[in-house]
Amino acid sequence: MRTFGNLLVRGLIVGLFAGLLAGTFAYVMGEPHIDAAIAIEEAGGAAHTHGEATEAPAAEEEEPLVSRNGQRFGLFLATSLYGVALGGIFAVGFALLRRRLRTTSDSYAALGLAAAGFVGIVLVPFLKYPPNPPAVGDPETITKRTVTYLLTLVIGLLAVWAGVAASRWAQRFGDAPWIRLAAGGAAFVVTVVAAYLILPAINEVPGSFPATLLWQFRFASLGTQAVLWTLIGFGYAALVDRHSKVAEPVAA
Repeated sequence: MRTFGNLLVRGLIVGLFAGLLAGTFAYVMGEPHIDAAIAIEEAGGAAHTHGEATEAPAAEEEEPLVSRNGQRFGLFLATSLYGVALGGIFAVGFALLRRRLRTTSDSYAALGLAAAGFVGIVLVPFLKYPPNPPAVGDPETITKRTVTYLLTLVIGLLAVWAGVAASRWAQRFGDAPWIRLAAGGAAFVVTVVAAYLILPAINEVPGSFPATLLWQFRFASLGTQAVLWTLIGFGYAALVDRHSKVAEPVAA
């Protein structure tokens, strides 16, 4: 019989490898767009400096605290740590929710949990507050942007829960899959749309910033999350024994 410790270790291992591969995807697909955004920011700053007439010589530009090479190394470190943490949380969620998932297959349960997590934690916040490259955004609004993003994340999870609850409630009116799908989808969409209308809109992208570069960066960011969640879902599904009994999540 599997123990909670076994499930947790599997989640941590899967999360580590998923984080490394997600970091590789982010490095290949995202870093060029970050470099381009930084170049635009530096070019704009240089043009502003040359356009001003000053009597004293301009001060030397302050060097960044972390070089670009250091930031690239930090990318892999961050995605690895994030993957380990997410894998552990995923394993805990699997252990707690496995008995409530209406499937006899542990693999399907893991894949379904990963899909629900991606939709609620990643996709719902992304559609409301898509990420911006480093050259975009007002530092004075970072607290507001962080709080609203976290609220959207919580709402995304609530929307997924509402969809599942509505789908199960609709089962009493018939076993037709389309009835459960329609009820669950309607509950999810209504919850998300209501939250989108209530939460404030934040748009700090200057009109001069290239739209193509902006959306290339955003889709690279979304792709990184998709790689991470896909690998965690399929990796955990592959490591979980499909026919063994799940232990209680908390040992006596």
